Amino acid sequence: MPSSAASKDYKFESNSPATTPNSGGETLAQELQSQKIDDAAIKSVQHRTAWQIKGSALSLNTHNRIRNIVEALQIKPNPQKPMIPLSIGDPTTFGNLKAADETMKAVLRSLESGKFNGYAHTQGHEASRQAVAKYSAHQRPDGLIDPSDVILCSGCSSALEYCILALAERGQNILVPRPGFCLYHTLAEGLDIEVRYYELLPEQQWRADLRQLESLIDANTVALLINNPSNPCGSVYDEAHLLELIAICERHYLPIIADEIYEHFVFPGSRHVAISSLTREVPVLSCGGLTKRFLVPGWRMGWIIVHDHYKRLGTAVTGLRNMCGRILGTNTIIQGALPDILTKTPQCYFDGVIKVLHANAQLAYKMLKPVPGLNPVMPNGAMYMMIGVCIERFLAFKDDTHFVQELVNEQSVFCLPGSCFSYPGYIRIVLTVPNTMLEEACVRIAEFCDTHYKKDNRALIEDGLLEDGQIHY
Repeated sequence: MPSSAASKDYKFESNSPATTPNSGGETLAQELQSQKIDDAAIKSVQHRTAWQIKGSALSLNTHNRIRNIVEALQIKPNPQKPMIPLSIGDPTTFGNLKAADETMKAVLRSLESGKFNGYAHTQGHEASRQAVAKYSAHQRPDGLIDPSDVILCSGCSSALEYCILALAERGQNILVPRPGFCLYHTLAEGLDIEVRYYELLPEQQWRADLRQLESLIDANTVALLINNPSNPCGSVYDEAHLLELIAICERHYLPIIADEIYEHFVFPGSRHVAISSLTREVPVLSCGGLTKRFLVPGWRMGWIIVHDHYKRLGTAVTGLRNMCGRILGTNTIIQGALPDILTKTPQCYFDGVIKVLHANAQLAYKMLKPVPGLNPVMPNGAMYMMIGVCIERFLAFKDDTHFVQELVNEQSVFCLPGSCFSYPGYIRIVLTVPNTMLEEACVRIAEFCDTHYKKDNRALIEDGLLEDGQIHY
């Protein structure tokens, strides 16, 4: 490992700030003395008689919907049953899914080289951006991405923030999916950027309601955000539907923010198509990263790829690059490892992760589909499943959040209510848990529903429980 450049024989010289001359020969003290202080500022200070520190409007208007909802739940898990959290979107939580050895060794080599301890270019090291450009070649019709079109970010969340802030001003609006990842709203609301929700249709594998989506667009709409594959839905859009979305953007001159962090989490029988590969007319900002595919969310390595064949994004691209200066670039140790991570992690590793997720999706769907009052929607990718809850059949519960609360209290199974994703009447489960744990969770969910589900009169008659208007148990 490289040693420190400092030695005991090296002496650091210092000058007192009060006597250090500036370029004009004056001392710093003289310069400060000669400066005029605004009279209004003095008056303001004179009238301050107590501590009056306040949070900024941005900070106070920034809310994490999941945290707000979950913290409001009155949860006391059943002590006789071990807790099974189906709520956590971190695939590493349970230890059954781990980063590949090749991925870990790449970081070790980067660290031991001693070459990546300093700052990088704010967009990222050139070699790292070249590696991302090559890795993402499928996102362009011609397969050619210039490294200057790649911006490295502190995770995909940071990439999304940069895109939203580069395109939208206070009072403008962006279109985001419902149900959808609550972070989109979190990133926008603090800056008074309006979020308008376009509806996804569960009966159509969560395709967008195109007519309703287009009705939301006005002169202040600055971007359409598309999450494909979807969190929380697990949907994967086919090429035909993506072309329909592109056509809307062409008609209204709207750029696309493509949240494609799950682009490689696709189950057998489905295929992910990068929306940028289908158009040169519509500018696309594609957001991705290592987080999910490589199972290293804590490493915070994401990126934006700018697809703008006709240079229609204008100063928004300058804005994106300026945004990188806010944190002076992302983790350089991981940047140094990127070329090896992206080229040396074997395909068999990725195939193994997909096999686990798909098997869990099939298991959960098979076990929960027959449960009265539940309607799971089989996902085609990502690592989640949305499950409809016919809440009017569960008379003891007011809504999906109440349902989730009591499921924890009785069965020690924790799902996220659909309200976290602006979609009440559903719950979301993760598919990254060990198979046996997921199976046990589904058994408990079924038992919970069986206890609380109220049958209609026809079903009671068929079961011989209702005669002459009276229920017999």
